[in-house]
Amino acid sequence: MISVMYFLVALLPTAVLAETIGSVSTVFKLVGANDKIVIEAFDDPDIPGATCYLSRAKKGGVSGAVGVAEDTSDASIACRQIGPIALPEKVKNGKEDGEEVFKKSTSLLFKSLQVVRFYDAKRNVLIYLSYSDRIIEGSPKNSISIIPVTPWH
Repeated sequence: MISVMYFLVALLPTAVLAETIGSVSTVFKLVGANDKIVIEAFDDPDIPGATCYLSRAKKGGVSGAVGVAEDTSDASIACRQIGPIALPEKVKNGKEDGEEVFKKSTSLLFKSLQVVRFYDAKRNVLIYLSYSDRIIEGSPKNSISIIPVTPWH
């Protein structure tokens, strides 16, 4: 029984440090919260000066209000340089390509929205890819954003 609990905890997404910027309602629900689009911001934990903004669908209704609704895989991302960027060597050499920089649970169990980072050394660009995955079946819906690494003035 204890090993099953450890397994389930290991499957849950890690803690997320995202700041909610705002939201808009998309569907009115008579009972419970409305469906909405939520805008959140997060900083790349390994690259100070890099911030991403996510907009994502959030289910409302009674199931959404109590946290058991499954959000759709619809999301968009925009990342920007907001300060000086000094790339760590592990990012420059490509050893962290595909590294998870953000993860948010989008259902009670087994589905999450993730953002992973890549580095294009030839163009000196950070690339952020957002996508939704599920233990059994993921979604091909995705969005990318880039940050050209430039001197900060």
